[in-house]
Amino acid sequence: MNRPAASEYADYYANYISKVPGSDVLGVLESQRLQMLQLFTGRSERDGSFRYAPGKWTVKEVLGHITDTERIFTYRALRFARADQTPLPGFDQDDYVRSGAFGERTLAGLAEEFGAVRSASIGLFRSFKEDVWPRRGLANQKELTVRALAFITAGHQMHHRIILEECYFPAIPRA
Repeated sequence: MNRPAASEYADYYANYISKVPGSDVLGVLESQRLQMLQLFTGRSERDGSFRYAPGKWTVKEVLGHITDTERIFTYRALRFARADQTPLPGFDQDDYVRSGAFGERTLAGLAEEFGAVRSASIGLFRSFKEDVWPRRGLANQKELTVRALAFITAGHQMHHRIILEECYFPAIPRA
């Protein structure tokens, strides 16, 4: 598969797409699933409630956000892949995190849910034939392709994993 051209996504997503190495986005998505599960293995509930600065999300909220956003991106990809031309709305990530009640859940449960969602995402993306990847649709008033959404999904997770590794977990040594 080719990487998406700049004409396949809004400028806002360039940061996410640029984080994805190479063009094997399905391989990247699979390796990320394993990396994320390893990142959270052995972490305590206290770790899950950690926020590195006032007003920042907790570890649990970051993980819940990654999972919710992946669901939204892959839903968009499914709609576009099926040639649905209905414009899709945007979403407010802060509203989703506030309403997600992630602090009431276990970190292990949130990690397990991420793994399940990622497995479903990989299954969906693997099901697409070559002619599906360049299909376009409108989400949040921006035109995107199915291919771009696969790369955006991988890049969004990578963006937040880097933040977790650099801002959260250096302050929380593994038990």
